[in-house]
Amino acid sequence: MAKTEVILTHNIVGLGGESDQVKVAAGYARNYLIPQGMAIPVTGANKRRLEVLKQRRGEREAHELNTMTELSKSISKLTCLISVKTGEDGKMFGTVTSGMIADQLKTQFDVTLEKKKIYLEHPIRTLGDHDVELRLHTDVTTTLKVRVESTTPAPAPVAAEADGKKEVRTEKRGRRPEAAPEIVESAEKKPRAAKPEKASKAEKGSKSE
Repeated sequence: MAKTEVILTHNIVGLGGESDQVKVAAGYARNYLIPQGMAIPVTGANKRRLEVLKQRRGEREAHELNTMTELSKSISKLTCLISVKTGEDGKMFGTVTSGMIADQLKTQFDVTLEKKKIYLEHPIRTLGDHDVELRLHTDVTTTLKVRVESTTPAPAPVAAEADGKKEVRTEKRGRRPEAAPEIVESAEKKPRAAKPEKASKAEKGSKSE
């Protein structure tokens, strides 16, 4: 494939920035870069424009650095909430990815960030708070707090309620025997009627006389 050399007039991710002299496919340069005003052919006249392009590039990079520095200060104070579904054991269904975090930053805080700037060594697989590194610029990094919460309702504590009812019933049954001593005591306190004494033989004899 034929190659040609061009001078970039705009920053192109993966290719270069303003004033960079790069080699690209001839068709790519002829059909896209040059017509779109993103590059110019390498000629003596165009080389004299390099100083202007370098100055423009310096201004752009300084602006990006300032913007990302301010953004990093704001993001470091935020907590991004991610809601996920979990099973009864509390384990997540799926994982939290950099794309999901980028979407929630836009939804919750109106912060537009490319997902490639959100660095996750591994997707998040557990609930709770996680510190995620953001690589906003070559010279600017910050940390975003991501809180992963479950949307699955917690199971009702059926077993605990049943145990509570059993304890109440046991206490009620345990109180019934306490009434027995009171009855016995009252019975003991109640005076018994005195039985009439039998008349002695002497009394009987006097009566018969």
